[in-house]
Amino acid sequence: MLTVIAEICVKPGRRAAVLQAIETLTPTVLQEAGCGGYQALTDHSAQVPWKQHSPDSIFMLEQWDSLRHLEGHQQAEHMEQHRTRIRDDVLNVKIYVLEPAKQTP
Repeated sequence: MLTVIAEICVKPGRRAAVLQAIETLTPTVLQEAGCGGYQALTDHSAQVPWKQHSPDSIFMLEQWDSLRHLEGHQQAEHMEQHRTRIRDDVLNVKIYVLEPAKQTP
């Protein structure tokens, strides 16, 4: 199982619009083969000195059975439409594809 964390940096004041687009998209993504989870997260407003602050970002937490499934997701027509829909609201996207760390005995 792969875990994907994607940080979607949006233009100030556009986070709600992008979140709405993601909310609309989510049921379709959850139906994709190999998708084990697809959740949007936003910055918690706690004001503590050790926390990063990203008020204009959306973090996607995704679970995929394999890289092949993730690549299929990226190439899906509904994802192309989604990226076109939010293109003018997004400044940058950082995608991390993670796997469980190997534990050495």
